[in-house]
Amino acid sequence: MAIKHAREAAVSADGIRVLVERRWPPGKRRDDIGVDLWLRDAAPSDALSRWYRAGEREWDDFVWRYRAEIARQRELVRLLHELGRRGPVTLLHAARDRGHNNAVALKAILDDLG
Repeated sequence: MAIKHAREAAVSADGIRVLVERRWPPGKRRDDIGVDLWLRDAAPSDALSRWYRAGEREWDDFVWRYRAEIARQRELVRLLHELGRRGPVTLLHAARDRGHNNAVALKAILDDLG
């Protein structure tokens, strides 16, 4: 699985482009982003997102809490693994921080879950 910002141009190597944000990126249309699938439920809960943005929260704590949320969504995990077996998948995020965002965390969680 690859990770890209939602505003990065789509290329054929992306395969299936999956937006993993609870809200649609502001000011963008579906055609602008090239989203094949929007999985709102793959994003962290609003409560977890607010908690993380509230202050100096540790990245590892966020990932740990996010992992607990994702673990309860077995069908979502199965779907993402199945898409990955079929071909390339690119997780799209809309965060400013390209190294610490839900797509990065989700990819690590999925890799760990096998």
